[in-house]
Amino acid sequence: MITARLLRSSGGPAFALGLVAVAVLVLLANLALPPESPLYVPGYAVSLMGKYLCYALLALAIDLVWGYVGILSLGHGAFFALGGYAMGMYLMRQIGPRGVYGNPVLPDFMVFLNWPELPWYWLGFDQFWFAALMVLLVPGTLAFVFGWFAFRSRVSGVYLSIITQAMTYALLLAFFRNDMGFGGNNGLTDFKDLLGFSLQADATRAGLFLASAVALAAAFLMCRAITRSRFGKVLVAIRDAESRTRFLGYRVESYKLVVFTLSAMMAGVAGALYVPQVGIINPGEFAPANSIEAVIWVAVGGRGTLVGPIIGAVSVNLGKTVFTNLLPEFWLFALGGLFILVTLVLPKGIVGAAQAAWRSWRERPGRRVTDVATEAPR
Repeated sequence: MITARLLRSSGGPAFALGLVAVAVLVLLANLALPPESPLYVPGYAVSLMGKYLCYALLALAIDLVWGYVGILSLGHGAFFALGGYAMGMYLMRQIGPRGVYGNPVLPDFMVFLNWPELPWYWLGFDQFWFAALMVLLVPGTLAFVFGWFAFRSRVSGVYLSIITQAMTYALLLAFFRNDMGFGGNNGLTDFKDLLGFSLQADATRAGLFLASAVALAAAFLMCRAITRSRFGKVLVAIRDAESRTRFLGYRVESYKLVVFTLSAMMAGVAGALYVPQVGIINPGEFAPANSIEAVIWVAVGGRGTLVGPIIGAVSVNLGKTVFTNLLPEFWLFALGGLFILVTLVLPKGIVGAAQAAWRSWRERPGRRVTDVATEAPR
């Protein structure tokens, strides 16, 4: 039974293929059907769903470190934003003389602020391959350096969470400064094209949506392979009994460092896919509240399940879109109430509750033998 496999094994390849298949159907409904068709999906909805998929990839990155290693990071919004800025810098370099001031090298905000030349850290971002490399290296390097000092010092628990949030807030303040060379409060915007394709074209938006779905599916399969390997078993041991795992001879700090760095790189990819779809990146993405909200997505869906964070991110953001249209001033109260409700009523999230219900149904007295025989093997 497909439902049983999803509940017991976090979906596996079937979930990843299903995700991509749904994305393809959405694109067909957008590109192949006429606007008057009841099944037609408008372009703005495709972009909106692409944004949800990017959020789901960020939630999956958080679940890898929180759900399987016990590291509650309140700073993953920083890695998401850094990946977004790396992509935004490439998109800004592609504008060239089409900017407001017509400068072929300097972005408009640098011309406005009288920058004499392009800063050294902007060099190379006129090439897509370099920007894609920076999307991985910048968040990964920051996570590696931060984790090296934090984990070697055996900082854990709430103290580590506070430090990650402080790191995010420090980056927020830094990127707000005009002299940092990242657009200050306004950030980077007015993007024109990506790899020569106009970002305003429906086909480009469809391609970005499909790329987000494929990236999410690939990241899901990678995380599933990691968590089911011997390496993943050690991660769970660290989460459940760190002192005992260290006593058995495992280098706990190294395991944490590897997974934390990988998770940061996943968040960077999510940010890079997010920016061309929304058309802007500014320091507001570093806000600590964004990282906290991403943690809520994971909690709602069910941490330690891989499928749960994806469901949580999509469902919460869909609810946010609807709720903010109806009662925008009450959204934060609704979000806080949702987190309290999940903590008290569904401590294992949506997927955790579904798994518990499935186990209860399987073990109920008098269940038919034929039902057991037709189940998919573990």
